[in-house]
Amino acid sequence: LHVGQAGCQIGYQAWQLYGLEHGLTPDGKCIDNCYADLSPFYTDTKNGKFVPRSVFIDLEPSVIDEIKSGPYGKLFHPEFMISGKEDAANNFARGHYTVGKEIIDKVMDKVRKQLENTEGFQGFLMYHSYGGGTGSGFSSLLLDYIAREFPKKNVLDFAVYPAPQMSTAVVEPYNAVLATHSTMENNAVTFLVDNEAVYNICKNQLDIPYASYKDLNQMIAQVVSSVTASLRFEGELNVDLNEFQTNLVPFPRVHFPLVTYAPILPISKAGHERNSTFEITSACFEPGNQMVVCDPRLGKYMAVCLLYRGDVVPKDINATIAKLKTKRTIQMVEWSPAGFKIGINSPPMSVTPDSAQAPTPRSVCRL
Repeated sequence: LHVGQAGCQIGYQAWQLYGLEHGLTPDGKCIDNCYADLSPFYTDTKNGKFVPRSVFIDLEPSVIDEIKSGPYGKLFHPEFMISGKEDAANNFARGHYTVGKEIIDKVMDKVRKQLENTEGFQGFLMYHSYGGGTGSGFSSLLLDYIAREFPKKNVLDFAVYPAPQMSTAVVEPYNAVLATHSTMENNAVTFLVDNEAVYNICKNQLDIPYASYKDLNQMIAQVVSSVTASLRFEGELNVDLNEFQTNLVPFPRVHFPLVTYAPILPISKAGHERNSTFEITSACFEPGNQMVVCDPRLGKYMAVCLLYRGDVVPKDINATIAKLKTKRTIQMVEWSPAGFKIGINSPPMSVTPDSAQAPTPRSVCRL
Protein backbone atom coordinates (compact mmCIF):
# COMPACT_ATOMS: atom_id res chain seq x y z
CA LEU A 1 0.00 0.00 0.00
CA HIS A 2 1.56 3.29 -1.06
CA VAL A 3 -0.05 6.33 0.55
CA GLY A 4 0.61 9.97 -0.27
CA GLN A 5 3.39 11.55 -2.30
CA ALA A 6 6.27 10.02 -0.32
CA GLY A 7 4.68 6.56 -0.31
CA CYS A 8 3.99 6.61 -4.05
CA GLN A 9 7.45 7.88 -4.99
CA ILE A 10 9.29 5.42 -2.74
CA GLY A 11 7.02 2.67 -4.02
CA TYR A 12 7.81 3.58 -7.60
CA GLN A 13 11.56 3.29 -6.96
CA ALA A 14 11.06 0.07 -5.01
CA TRP A 15 9.10 -1.61 -7.82
CA GLN A 16 11.67 -0.43 -10.32
CA LEU A 17 14.34 -2.16 -8.23
CA TYR A 18 12.29 -5.34 -7.83
CA GLY A 19 11.83 -5.45 -11.59
CA LEU A 20 15.58 -5.29 -12.14
CA GLU A 21 16.26 -7.91 -9.48
CA HIS A 22 13.75 -10.33 -10.98
CA GLY A 23 14.64 -9.63 -14.62
CA LEU A 24 11.39 -7.97 -15.69
CA THR A 25 11.07 -5.34 -18.41
CA PRO A 26 9.53 -1.94 -17.50
CA ASP A 27 6.14 -3.18 -18.73
CA GLY A 28 6.23 -6.35 -16.62
CA LYS A 29 7.27 -8.89 -19.27
CA CYS A 30 9.71 -11.69 -18.51
CA ILE A 31 13.17 -11.58 -20.10
CA ASP A 32 14.42 -15.13 -20.85
CA ASN A 33 13.43 -16.84 -17.63
CA CYS A 34 12.51 -14.79 -14.60
CA TYR A 35 14.73 -14.91 -11.60
CA ALA A 36 13.21 -16.59 -8.51
CA ASP A 37 9.56 -17.00 -7.65
CA LEU A 38 7.53 -13.91 -8.53
CA SER A 39 4.22 -14.91 -6.95
CA PRO A 40 4.70 -13.19 -3.55
CA PHE A 41 4.86 -9.72 -5.11
CA TYR A 42 3.40 -10.07 -8.59
CA THR A 43 0.20 -11.44 -10.07
CA ASP A 44 0.79 -13.58 -13.15
CA THR A 45 -1.72 -12.66 -15.86
CA LYS A 46 -0.86 -15.89 -17.72
CA ASN A 47 -0.15 -13.97 -20.93
CA GLY A 48 3.47 -13.33 -20.04
CA LYS A 49 2.92 -10.15 -18.05
CA PHE A 50 3.43 -9.74 -14.31
CA VAL A 51 1.48 -7.10 -12.42
CA PRO A 52 2.62 -5.81 -8.99
CA ARG A 53 0.28 -6.55 -6.10
CA SER A 54 0.16 -2.93 -5.00
CA VAL A 55 -2.33 -0.14 -4.42
CA PHE A 56 -1.18 3.46 -4.93
CA ILE A 57 -3.30 6.02 -3.10
CA ASP A 58 -2.93 9.79 -3.11
CA LEU A 59 -5.51 12.47 -2.52
CA GLU A 60 -4.17 14.60 -5.38
CA PRO A 61 -3.63 13.32 -8.92
CA SER A 62 -0.24 14.82 -9.90
CA VAL A 63 2.13 12.22 -8.36
CA ILE A 64 0.17 9.22 -9.61
CA ASP A 65 -0.19 10.80 -13.07
CA GLU A 66 3.57 11.24 -13.15
CA ILE A 67 4.04 7.52 -12.42
CA LYS A 68 1.50 6.56 -15.07
CA SER A 69 3.27 8.63 -17.71
CA GLY A 70 6.76 7.49 -16.64
CA PRO A 71 8.78 4.60 -18.12
CA TYR A 72 7.24 2.10 -15.65
CA GLY A 73 3.68 3.39 -16.13
CA LYS A 74 2.59 0.28 -18.03
CA LEU A 75 3.71 -1.99 -15.20
CA PHE A 76 0.99 -1.10 -12.71
CA HIS A 77 -2.69 -1.96 -12.99
CA PRO A 78 -4.49 1.36 -13.61
CA GLU A 79 -7.44 0.26 -11.45
CA PHE A 80 -5.22 0.15 -8.37
CA MET A 81 -3.83 3.66 -8.81
CA ILE A 82 -6.36 5.70 -6.86
CA SER A 83 -6.13 9.47 -6.74
CA GLY A 84 -8.57 12.05 -5.41
CA LYS A 85 -9.24 15.51 -6.78
CA GLU A 86 -7.90 17.76 -4.03
CA ASP A 87 -4.96 17.07 -1.74
CA ALA A 88 -4.84 17.09 2.05
CA ALA A 89 -2.62 20.21 2.07
CA ASN A 90 -0.30 18.88 4.82
CA ASN A 91 -3.29 18.76 7.15
CA PHE A 92 -3.88 15.60 9.20
CA ALA A 93 -7.58 16.38 9.69
CA ARG A 94 -8.20 16.79 5.97
CA GLY A 95 -6.49 13.48 5.24
CA HIS A 96 -8.29 11.65 8.04
CA TYR A 97 -11.75 13.21 8.07
CA THR A 98 -12.67 15.63 5.27
CA VAL A 99 -11.10 14.38 2.04
CA GLY A 100 -10.02 10.95 3.27
CA LYS A 101 -13.53 9.85 4.25
CA GLU A 102 -14.75 10.34 0.66
CA ILE A 103 -12.20 7.98 -0.83
CA ILE A 104 -11.71 5.33 1.90
CA ASP A 105 -14.52 3.00 0.76
CA LYS A 106 -13.18 2.93 -2.76
CA VAL A 107 -9.67 2.19 -1.44
CA MET A 108 -10.84 -0.64 0.83
CA ASP A 109 -12.76 -2.08 -2.09
CA LYS A 110 -9.58 -2.22 -4.19
CA VAL A 111 -7.55 -3.63 -1.28
CA ARG A 112 -10.09 -6.46 -0.90
CA LYS A 113 -9.94 -7.08 -4.62
CA GLN A 114 -6.14 -7.39 -4.51
CA LEU A 115 -6.43 -9.84 -1.61
CA GLU A 116 -8.84 -12.03 -3.52
CA ASN A 117 -6.13 -12.54 -6.15
CA THR A 118 -3.69 -13.89 -3.56
CA GLU A 119 -3.44 -17.45 -2.30
CA GLY A 120 -1.61 -17.37 1.04
CA PHE A 121 -2.05 -13.80 2.16
CA GLN A 122 0.42 -12.90 4.91
CA GLY A 123 0.25 -9.19 5.63
CA PHE A 124 0.55 -5.64 4.35
CA LEU A 125 3.58 -3.54 3.56
CA MET A 126 2.75 0.12 3.88
CA TYR A 127 4.78 3.09 2.64
CA HIS A 128 3.96 6.63 3.76
CA SER A 129 5.35 9.72 5.46
CA TYR A 130 4.52 11.05 8.89
CA GLY A 131 4.76 14.69 7.93
CA GLY A 132 2.34 15.05 5.03
CA GLY A 133 -1.43 15.30 5.22
CA THR A 134 -2.25 12.18 3.22
CA GLY A 135 0.71 10.22 4.61
CA SER A 136 -0.30 10.86 8.21
CA GLY A 137 -4.07 11.39 8.10
CA PHE A 138 -5.23 9.04 5.41
CA SER A 139 -2.86 6.22 6.37
CA SER A 140 -4.15 6.38 9.98
CA LEU A 141 -7.68 6.05 8.65
CA LEU A 142 -6.67 3.19 6.36
CA LEU A 143 -4.90 1.40 9.23
CA ASP A 144 -8.01 1.66 11.39
CA TYR A 145 -10.08 0.05 8.64
CA ILE A 146 -7.48 -2.65 8.00
CA ALA A 147 -7.19 -3.45 11.72
CA ARG A 148 -10.97 -3.82 11.90
CA GLU A 149 -11.30 -5.96 8.79
CA PHE A 150 -8.12 -8.07 8.99
CA PRO A 151 -7.35 -8.14 12.72
CA LYS A 152 -4.90 -11.07 12.57
CA LYS A 153 -2.75 -9.75 9.71
CA ASN A 154 0.59 -8.01 10.13
CA VAL A 155 1.23 -4.52 8.88
CA LEU A 156 4.88 -3.68 8.22
CA ASP A 157 5.32 -0.01 7.81
CA PHE A 158 8.08 1.99 6.08
CA ALA A 159 7.62 5.56 7.25
CA VAL A 160 9.48 8.74 6.41
CA TYR A 161 9.79 10.59 9.70
CA PRO A 162 10.12 14.40 9.90
CA ALA A 163 13.74 15.39 10.50
CA PRO A 164 14.72 17.82 13.27
CA GLN A 165 16.84 20.18 11.11
CA MET A 166 14.94 20.00 7.89
CA SER A 167 11.28 20.45 7.27
CA THR A 168 9.02 20.87 4.26
CA ALA A 169 6.00 22.05 6.24
CA VAL A 170 5.47 23.90 9.51
CA VAL A 171 2.86 21.44 10.76
CA GLU A 172 4.97 18.28 10.42
CA PRO A 173 5.37 17.74 14.20
CA TYR A 174 1.59 17.83 14.72
CA ASN A 175 0.92 15.41 11.89
CA ALA A 176 3.64 13.08 13.16
CA VAL A 177 2.28 12.98 16.72
CA LEU A 178 -1.25 12.27 15.50
CA ALA A 179 -0.08 9.59 13.07
CA THR A 180 2.20 7.95 15.64
CA HIS A 181 -0.81 7.35 17.86
CA SER A 182 -2.57 5.22 15.27
CA THR A 183 0.55 3.39 14.09
CA MET A 184 1.34 2.45 17.68
CA GLU A 185 -2.04 0.77 18.04
CA ASN A 186 -2.30 -0.93 14.67
CA ASN A 187 1.11 -1.78 13.26
CA ALA A 188 3.29 -4.78 13.87
CA VAL A 189 6.63 -3.14 13.01
CA THR A 190 7.43 0.36 11.78
CA PHE A 191 10.77 1.06 10.10
CA LEU A 192 11.46 4.76 10.41
CA VAL A 193 13.54 6.59 7.84
CA ASP A 194 14.54 10.15 8.44
CA ASN A 195 15.05 12.56 5.54
CA GLU A 196 17.94 14.36 7.20
CA ALA A 197 19.86 11.15 7.86
CA VAL A 198 19.40 9.97 4.28
CA TYR A 199 20.49 13.39 2.99
CA ASN A 200 23.64 13.09 5.11
CA ILE A 201 24.30 9.60 3.73
CA CYS A 202 23.95 10.95 0.18
CA LYS A 203 26.22 13.87 0.95
CA ASN A 204 28.95 12.11 2.95
CA GLN A 205 28.98 8.63 1.43
CA LEU A 206 27.68 9.00 -2.12
CA ASP A 207 29.23 12.42 -2.81
CA ILE A 208 25.95 13.98 -3.94
CA PRO A 209 26.06 17.49 -2.46
CA TYR A 210 22.46 18.35 -3.38
CA ALA A 211 20.44 15.15 -3.34
CA SER A 212 17.02 15.06 -4.96
CA TYR A 213 14.05 13.06 -3.68
CA LYS A 214 14.88 10.47 -6.32
CA ASP A 215 18.33 9.84 -4.80
CA LEU A 216 16.77 9.56 -1.33
CA ASN A 217 14.10 7.16 -2.53
CA GLN A 218 16.66 4.95 -4.25
CA MET A 219 18.48 4.61 -0.92
CA ILE A 220 15.24 3.78 0.89
CA ALA A 221 14.28 1.30 -1.86
CA GLN A 222 17.51 -0.62 -1.19
CA VAL A 223 16.48 -1.06 2.44
CA VAL A 224 12.96 -2.11 1.49
CA SER A 225 14.39 -4.57 -1.00
CA SER A 226 16.70 -6.11 1.64
CA VAL A 227 13.87 -6.50 4.13
CA THR A 228 11.63 -8.21 1.57
CA ALA A 229 14.41 -10.22 -0.13
CA SER A 230 13.66 -13.23 2.06
CA LEU A 231 10.11 -13.36 0.69
CA ARG A 232 11.25 -13.21 -2.90
CA PHE A 233 14.45 -15.26 -3.09
CA GLU A 234 15.85 -18.51 -1.81
CA GLY A 235 18.52 -18.29 0.84
CA GLU A 236 20.37 -20.34 3.41
CA LEU A 237 18.55 -18.66 6.29
CA ASN A 238 15.22 -17.14 5.42
CA VAL A 239 13.49 -14.56 7.56
CA ASP A 240 9.72 -14.58 7.50
CA LEU A 241 7.66 -11.39 7.87
CA ASN A 242 6.30 -12.62 11.21
CA GLU A 243 9.82 -13.19 12.49
CA PHE A 244 10.61 -9.47 12.37
CA GLN A 245 7.81 -8.92 14.80
CA THR A 246 8.77 -11.85 17.03
CA ASN A 247 12.44 -10.89 17.24
CA LEU A 248 12.46 -7.11 17.14
CA VAL A 249 9.41 -6.13 19.18
CA PRO A 250 9.87 -6.55 22.95
CA PHE A 251 6.56 -4.89 23.78
CA PRO A 252 3.69 -4.28 21.31
CA ARG A 253 3.80 -0.47 21.45
CA VAL A 254 7.60 -0.28 21.15
CA HIS A 255 8.02 -1.38 17.56
CA PHE A 256 10.25 1.18 15.89
CA PRO A 257 13.56 -0.49 14.98
CA LEU A 258 16.51 1.56 13.72
CA VAL A 259 17.46 0.86 10.13
CA THR A 260 21.05 0.82 8.84
CA TYR A 261 22.38 -0.24 5.48
CA ALA A 262 25.93 -1.04 4.38
CA PRO A 263 28.00 -0.76 2.28
CA ILE A 264 26.92 2.51 0.68
CA LEU A 265 29.52 3.21 -1.99
CA PRO A 266 29.57 5.69 -4.87
CA ILE A 267 30.47 4.27 -8.28
CA SER A 268 33.87 6.06 -8.15
CA LYS A 269 35.02 4.08 -5.08
CA ALA A 270 33.40 0.73 -5.86
CA GLY A 271 36.42 -1.11 -7.20
CA HIS A 272 38.72 -0.02 -4.38
CA GLU A 273 36.92 -1.55 -1.42
CA ARG A 274 37.17 -5.06 -0.06
CA ASN A 275 33.76 -5.21 1.63
CA SER A 276 34.44 -8.27 3.78
CA THR A 277 31.64 -9.54 6.00
CA PHE A 278 33.28 -8.01 9.07
CA GLU A 279 33.75 -4.60 7.40
CA ILE A 280 30.16 -4.24 6.24
CA THR A 281 28.77 -5.50 9.55
CA SER A 282 30.85 -3.07 11.62
CA ALA A 283 29.81 -0.27 9.25
CA CYS A 284 26.24 -1.07 10.25
CA PHE A 285 26.96 -0.03 13.81
CA GLU A 286 28.37 3.36 12.78
CA PRO A 287 25.95 6.27 13.31
CA GLY A 288 26.91 7.59 9.84
CA ASN A 289 25.09 4.75 8.07
CA GLN A 290 21.88 5.07 10.02
CA MET A 291 18.62 6.09 8.44
CA VAL A 292 17.53 7.99 11.56
CA VAL A 293 19.41 10.83 13.27
CA CYS A 294 20.31 9.48 16.70
CA ASP A 295 23.35 8.07 18.47
CA PRO A 296 23.03 4.40 19.44
CA ARG A 297 26.36 4.49 21.27
CA LEU A 298 24.63 6.27 24.15
CA GLY A 299 22.11 3.45 24.64
CA LYS A 300 21.94 -0.32 24.52
CA TYR A 301 20.67 -2.74 21.90
CA MET A 302 17.73 -4.99 22.78
CA ALA A 303 17.75 -7.06 19.61
CA VAL A 304 19.58 -6.89 16.32
CA CYS A 305 18.46 -8.37 13.04
CA LEU A 306 21.13 -8.65 10.32
CA LEU A 307 19.89 -9.37 6.80
CA TYR A 308 22.73 -10.34 4.49
CA ARG A 309 22.58 -10.55 0.72
CA GLY A 310 25.07 -11.97 -1.73
CA ASP A 311 28.18 -14.00 -1.20
CA VAL A 312 28.08 -14.52 2.59
CA VAL A 313 28.66 -17.71 4.59
CA PRO A 314 27.41 -18.42 8.14
CA LYS A 315 30.95 -19.11 9.40
CA ASP A 316 32.05 -15.53 8.63
CA ILE A 317 28.93 -14.13 10.24
CA ASN A 318 29.43 -16.05 13.49
CA ALA A 319 33.05 -14.90 13.69
CA THR A 320 31.97 -11.32 12.98
CA ILE A 321 29.32 -11.30 15.70
CA ALA A 322 31.72 -12.79 18.25
CA LYS A 323 34.17 -9.99 17.38
CA LEU A 324 31.47 -7.29 17.58
CA LYS A 325 30.35 -8.37 21.04
CA THR A 326 33.78 -7.46 22.40
CA LYS A 327 33.47 -3.83 21.25
CA ARG A 328 32.77 -1.23 23.91
CA THR A 329 30.50 0.84 21.67
CA ILE A 330 28.05 -2.01 21.04
CA GLN A 331 26.33 -2.91 24.26
CA MET A 332 23.46 -5.35 24.53
CA VAL A 333 20.93 -5.17 27.38
CA GLU A 334 21.76 -7.49 30.28
CA TRP A 335 18.63 -9.61 29.95
CA SER A 336 19.12 -10.39 26.26
CA PRO A 337 22.82 -10.94 25.65
CA ALA A 338 22.53 -13.06 22.51
CA GLY A 339 19.98 -11.00 20.62
CA PHE A 340 21.25 -11.40 17.05
CA LYS A 341 18.92 -12.66 14.35
CA ILE A 342 20.46 -13.50 10.97
CA GLY A 343 19.01 -13.76 7.47
CA ILE A 344 21.01 -14.82 4.41
CA ASN A 345 19.87 -14.51 0.79
CA SER A 346 22.11 -15.58 -2.02
CA PRO A 347 21.27 -13.06 -4.82
CA PRO A 348 23.38 -9.89 -4.42
CA MET A 349 21.92 -6.39 -4.46
CA SER A 350 21.27 -4.62 -7.74
CA VAL A 351 20.91 -0.91 -8.43
CA THR A 352 18.83 1.07 -10.90
CA PRO A 353 20.80 2.31 -13.94
CA ASP A 354 20.53 6.00 -12.94
CA SER A 355 21.55 5.41 -9.32
CA ALA A 356 24.67 6.98 -7.79
CA GLN A 357 25.21 3.89 -5.64
CA ALA A 358 27.43 1.08 -6.86
CA PRO A 359 26.35 -2.58 -6.71
CA THR A 360 28.45 -4.71 -4.35
CA PRO A 361 28.81 -8.51 -4.14
CA ARG A 362 27.63 -8.56 -0.51
CA SER A 363 25.55 -6.17 1.53
CA VAL A 364 23.77 -6.12 4.87
CA CYS A 365 20.75 -4.36 6.31
CA ARG A 366 20.56 -4.05 10.08
CA LEU A 367 17.29 -3.59 11.92
